[in-house]
Amino acid sequence: MADPSSNDPDGTYFTLLGDADPVDVVDDNRLYALYAYPAVAERCVVRGNMIASLDGGASTDGTSGGLGGAGDRRLFRVLRELADVIVVGAGTAHGEGYSGAQMTVAQRGNRQRRGQSEVPPIALVTRSGRVDNDWPVLTRTEVPPLVLTCADVAADTGTRLGDAAEVVACSGDDSAEVDPAVALAALAERGLRRALCEGGPTLMGTFIDHGLLDELCLTTAPVLVGGEAPRIVGGAGQVLTAMRRTHLMSDAEGYLYGRYTRVG
Repeated sequence: MADPSSNDPDGTYFTLLGDADPVDVVDDNRLYALYAYPAVAERCVVRGNMIASLDGGASTDGTSGGLGGAGDRRLFRVLRELADVIVVGAGTAHGEGYSGAQMTVAQRGNRQRRGQSEVPPIALVTRSGRVDNDWPVLTRTEVPPLVLTCADVAADTGTRLGDAAEVVACSGDDSAEVDPAVALAALAERGLRRALCEGGPTLMGTFIDHGLLDELCLTTAPVLVGGEAPRIVGGAGQVLTAMRRTHLMSDAEGYLYGRYTRVG
């Protein structure tokens, strides 16, 4: 087995499961290949990235950060690097203390070679347009975020936020709602076709309900949270969506990392 410390500077490493060689240590090049987006078409390809406990909880004390480990944080960085845009519900961004995405010099070089901007923007999804100017996602960022909101509040939201964000009206037939297909089309028009959705549960549920989630990267943390912790997906609808596992990895801490793509 290769020296685990050579797999990542902080000593974390991944092992592929289910292959002929189950102790195959995944180096950086293979990690990028395992999580490469499919060939980008004219529409957005939507990838979800979520973490859950063994008993299905998506958070502890109201945030998901307490479930993560070193490997999860490493994969989080890789998935962000590969994305054109990071899509997140405004409430989740505020509750989790989001700031703008950060890229190292090496990551910026990788992105430039892939024809991407050096830093992916954050796209905040909000029906109400309630995004405040003092949120870190607006004040601590190299790239102004996009605010994808409904037509009824887009003008007022744009006036209030000014140059701190690009506000986009994303309604369909109902001007009081955000139409997820319209929102994704707006991203695609801006050349942002590799979308990484980081939640929260309501936004993930919306993409699933509308058949717009193309794949899910799910980290399973080796912990139990009990109680009434929310799941990774929320909402009133229930849609059975068949998924196919493309790979499964683990690490020394016992986390599992699966990538699943939609069937059909």
